[in-house]
Amino acid sequence: ASDSIAGLTVGVMLIPQGMAYALLAGLPPVFGLYAALIPQIIYAIFGTSRQLSVGPVAMDSLLVATIVSAMTSDIDRIIDLAILLALMMGTVQFIFGVLKFGFLVNFLSKPVISAFTFGAALIIGLSQVKHLVGISLDKGISSSTVQYLLTQIIKHLSEISTITLLIGFFGIIFLLFLKYLNKKIPGALVLVILGIALVYLFNLDMLGVKIVGFIPGGLPEVKVPSFSSGDFIALIPASFTLALIAFMEAISVSKTLELKHDDYKVDPNQELIALGASNIVGSFFSSYSVTGGFSRSAVNDEAGAKTGMSSIISSLLILFTLLFLTDFFYYLPNAILGSIIIVAIFGLIDLKVPISLWKSDKIEFSIFLITFLSTLLIGIQEGIGIGVLLSLLVIIYNVSYPHIAVVGKIKGTSEYRNIERYKNLEIDNQFIMIRLDARLFYANMNFFRDRVNDLVEGNENKTKAVIIIGKAINGIDSSSIDMLKILIENLNKRGVDVLFTGLKGPIKDKIRMSGVLTELLKHKTFMSIDDALNYYRLVNK
Repeated sequence: ASDSIAGLTVGVMLIPQGMAYALLAGLPPVFGLYAALIPQIIYAIFGTSRQLSVGPVAMDSLLVATIVSAMTSDIDRIIDLAILLALMMGTVQFIFGVLKFGFLVNFLSKPVISAFTFGAALIIGLSQVKHLVGISLDKGISSSTVQYLLTQIIKHLSEISTITLLIGFFGIIFLLFLKYLNKKIPGALVLVILGIALVYLFNLDMLGVKIVGFIPGGLPEVKVPSFSSGDFIALIPASFTLALIAFMEAISVSKTLELKHDDYKVDPNQELIALGASNIVGSFFSSYSVTGGFSRSAVNDEAGAKTGMSSIISSLLILFTLLFLTDFFYYLPNAILGSIIIVAIFGLIDLKVPISLWKSDKIEFSIFLITFLSTLLIGIQEGIGIGVLLSLLVIIYNVSYPHIAVVGKIKGTSEYRNIERYKNLEIDNQFIMIRLDARLFYANMNFFRDRVNDLVEGNENKTKAVIIIGKAINGIDSSSIDMLKILIENLNKRGVDVLFTGLKGPIKDKIRMSGVLTELLKHKTFMSIDDALNYYRLVNK
């Protein structure tokens, strides 16, 4: 019973939303209904989240528009390319799921996701201005950049339809008011009915208000997506980008919903398979790219969805609409669909994230800012690509230059802490006690070696021993073992002993099996720093 209520609620929400997102993708509105039909059923069968609502979403729709509009302006070819893209991205997701590549989404860091979402939301908003004010924009290769959209809007300002502007403004205010009044009211559907009634009763289409017009009824044609080898090759990079972004959206929503329920667990790899299957099968039924929607999934959960049956019931409502209700939407103003999209993206803009990043981590804030500006000024795909690249560079930098602490003893205890963070520590200049807080391997071994040498040289020949604290070292490779051998030999020649404390068992095993450090480390590894100091003082009386 609860699944039936949830399914009908989401279905009612999905009808106007789907048509609006299809318009955003540059497709006829009926393709939004096609995208809400079969994919929901396929996900219900294969997915692991019981509340995730799969269908067309704003961000992916904008990406589809950006990708296919750069390849052609012919509407029939745009449709074919959008459906082919769904097939390709679904195939990528399915293969990634089978290969258990769900971890790849981890490379989309929080600053990148937030910045990309923020930038895409602004572009989505600007792209809908044409529908809200009734103007037509020139097609261009950079049609998804802020500067292009602003230039085009300014260029066509003289064409603004006052009636269309009033309808669009009314739509936004009306939706916000209903959301404030009661979030459970299907505001988008109520607005669609009002918009259709206004146009029909007052013949507003005769006064320049652009309407959806004829929507073909019945089921979508079942056929293999048509394409050429050139189209296939051209869409390969975009299919990978869209596959990862769509998965990121779906997994973030499903993981959030999972926290509210303790009767199931979301499997990222199975989610990839489910989303991939939804897009693959959907593409044979004229569906363009789909994923889990933020708002619809939340509504689905709040309405009481317990299983995937809610999605199947939602799909049946879409089927009923396609079979019997498409004529009803003939007089639907494009401005109403634009206002639905505008209100939907308000939830994508979250100023708390950049403010928090600015206060806590300037590097992450820089990644956010560069990704945001790249998304706005260069393009959607380029923005996410630059953001991911910057995140990877930061990872590489952090791995190559790990945190290394010189420690001193807290008076009256056997505890040792970082001398840069704690005051009044006991420090004996004869001993340099250094802690590496990372895995020691080829990428950071030279940094570690140089740090040790710099500390010894900066101690004005007072150093008697270097104590390497290994409790935070969780891995070591052969290159680092060779480096340690040379470092120990060089320090020994200068009269500096090298002792190790807190090495984990697997690290000791790796060193022992290499045979390189066996003799050098004989009687030189200890459980604690105090043990190492006592040993040194005992043998050097």
